Amino acid sequence: MKRRDFLKAGSASLAASVVAGSGLISWAPRAQAATINKTFFITDGYQNQITGDNVYFRGFSSSNNVVNVPGESIVAQEGDTLNITITNTLSSTHRFVIDGVVNSGDIRPGRTVTVSFTPTQAGTYMYYDNSNAPYNRLLGLHGGFAVMPAGSDNQLFAGSQNTFVQQQFWIFHDIDPVWHNTLANGNTPNTAYEPRFFTLNGLGGRPPGAPGAHDPNIDAMTDPRSAVHGHIGDRTLLRSLNAGKCDQSLHCHGNHMEWLSANGEIRPDVWKKDCIYLDKNNGIVDVIFPFETPPDAYPPVSTGIYPMHLHSEMSQTAGGGFYMFGSLTDIYFE
Repeated sequence: MKRRDFLKAGSASLAASVVAGSGLISWAPRAQAATINKTFFITDGYQNQITGDNVYFRGFSSSNNVVNVPGESIVAQEGDTLNITITNTLSSTHRFVIDGVVNSGDIRPGRTVTVSFTPTQAGTYMYYDNSNAPYNRLLGLHGGFAVMPAGSDNQLFAGSQNTFVQQQFWIFHDIDPVWHNTLANGNTPNTAYEPRFFTLNGLGGRPPGAPGAHDPNIDAMTDPRSAVHGHIGDRTLLRSLNAGKCDQSLHCHGNHMEWLSANGEIRPDVWKKDCIYLDKNNGIVDVIFPFETPPDAYPPVSTGIYPMHLHSEMSQTAGGGFYMFGSLTDIYFE
């Protein structure tokens, strides 16, 4: 499977499907648990950034000849059995970890390990490599994992009154190319962390007129995993994760977001916010973009394009900033 594909649907082996032409995940609740089988290859390589620079990465990849950052997102249901097979193609030892759920232990060079587990708690998680922390996670060994409540296709957790009709992952990252390339040479970074690139689902935004603009393979603003498409009423759950080393502030235009959870904790009160804090180092928030008629538009409109970007100053100024080329995408009212 290619890097841009989410989990495909199947009767007993796979549990989620992608809405055609988008990164949105459709979900059909099941009366019974299923078995989900997934294979990753731990690989490395170089990826081109918005400046044209090649930067070293490692990834949980779909095959042994590509490097995928982030790894493919996985969606399961409470009670499912997951069998995750990981082959380490590198010369260093790695791990596959979901905090509080599963830990593969060391996967030595050239070895293949299968971890089996049954998630029992609905929510949003990050899978990552916690060995040589935080370097392997920062190099790209991370991805999204979600657990749906048993029997539900529209709730973050059982009993939630804030339901949704579609969902997708937003995985944020910040990159210091000096650190990455130091690690590529087998050394430990000894310089201050200075993030230069800020990505969403592995890509930077490319505003209109910029090289690569509108190319979904390199432009986060049109990448189908990142851009949000909907009509009025298409309430969208955004499972937002931060694999980077920097705190961020997630900001949406058009509508305020309904803030449901922070770092695995369900919020007792659901606030509507235009900016939501996202912790560094595996921070996770779940929000719903409600796709309501934009309240500040006059005359009232039901179609249009609104941006999502970060309100963190560092994402605008660090290492030269590359403003409008960082972690941003578009929200399409259609």
